[in-house]
Amino acid sequence: MFIDMAKIFIKSGDGGHGAVSFRREKYVPLGGPDGGDGGRGGSIIFKVDTGITTLLDFKYKRKFLAEKGENGSGSKCYGKDGKDLIISVPMGTIIRDAETNKIMADLSHSDDEYVACRGGKGGKGNCKFTTPTRQAPNFAEPGMPGDERMVLLELKLLADVGLLGFPNVGKSTFLSTVTKARPKIANYHFTTLKPNLGVVAVPGIEPFVMADIPGIIEGAAEGVGLGLDFLRHIERTRLLIHVVDISGLEGRDPYEDFMKINEELKKYSVKLWDRPQIVVANKADMLYDDEAFEAFKNKLNEMGYDKVFKMSAATYEGVEEVVKEAARMLKNIPITELEISDDERFIEEDKKFTYTINIEKGEEGNVYVVEGSFVDRLLLAVNVNDADSLRYFHKVLRNKGILDELREMGIKDGEIVRLNDFEFEYLL
Repeated sequence: MFIDMAKIFIKSGDGGHGAVSFRREKYVPLGGPDGGDGGRGGSIIFKVDTGITTLLDFKYKRKFLAEKGENGSGSKCYGKDGKDLIISVPMGTIIRDAETNKIMADLSHSDDEYVACRGGKGGKGNCKFTTPTRQAPNFAEPGMPGDERMVLLELKLLADVGLLGFPNVGKSTFLSTVTKARPKIANYHFTTLKPNLGVVAVPGIEPFVMADIPGIIEGAAEGVGLGLDFLRHIERTRLLIHVVDISGLEGRDPYEDFMKINEELKKYSVKLWDRPQIVVANKADMLYDDEAFEAFKNKLNEMGYDKVFKMSAATYEGVEEVVKEAARMLKNIPITELEISDDERFIEEDKKFTYTINIEKGEEGNVYVVEGSFVDRLLLAVNVNDADSLRYFHKVLRNKGILDELREMGIKDGEIVRLNDFEFEYLL
């Protein structure tokens, strides 16, 4: 089964908590604090695996969690770092942030990898909080939480040449003739329901990758049929081979078909429409009047398309000429990276612990409620039954600017400040 889109949830590991510990031995009764730091959480890393050609694995597993860092312990023992989680994806995978739909990474080379979520930093043990006046801190720092997000995986096949054309014009037959690919072939519309890749390796030319892209019909750029599902797969191609049915046996006009497909390319992407094209008039073995091909060729020549070939994929007539011309043109077309504009590129924001202050009115006085990720993290580090820990707690509130903000909001002496389940009276 060919799957080229997937939506998954990823979360890096939380950092381990720092330890609160004191050295107590028979002959060292006042050894002091020896709590070690917590370990770093594991990161989520996407890595290219050239042995994978589809996103099928993500159809069955949609949640990926990296390992947490271990907590610190006594004797200044540091917690073990969590293992990074490596997620293998096919070459040509684009990673998008699901919330903004912006591109985080384009993994288009065999050795590409991308850290999508970094593991949380481990918290410091209590031995790191000693000062000349605070020699036995009874608190430690909690580990930082890991990142988490929903991401979209989008596979865009990596091919040098893309085959275009209406259904049943012979693209799959052509691909099977010049490569070892074995696509499903039959004489009815929409035989091909998934992109097929093959390597063209003909003596005397440099090998190149060719892709048969199905589903591009009139209205494809608006989502008709399978159009939008597969138009993305020709974005990376350097050259297009546009196949039309010149025989006329199905009552189709090859020139009209050619114009309709190009119109869909233009609607989808002007850059794609402007890509070099080789035009192939296929099924020439069933053409009873060569004047039809000459008339078709003259029309395209007038439009500026000078690479027009007559071919029969079924009898191999003209196939070699088309392949050699494609190889010759590819030598002069540079390999370019997928262009990502600044508006499309995802920018990682600095992780900031924030808070909000709301006032709950009361008859005996107001209650100032401080909430947010900053509050959650601070309370993890506080031992409310320890004087040193409370002094550290108030120092953080002062340095963070919360006490100044409370004064600006008009807090009065004796009014209550609440942080989650912890309350204290404000004293001027």
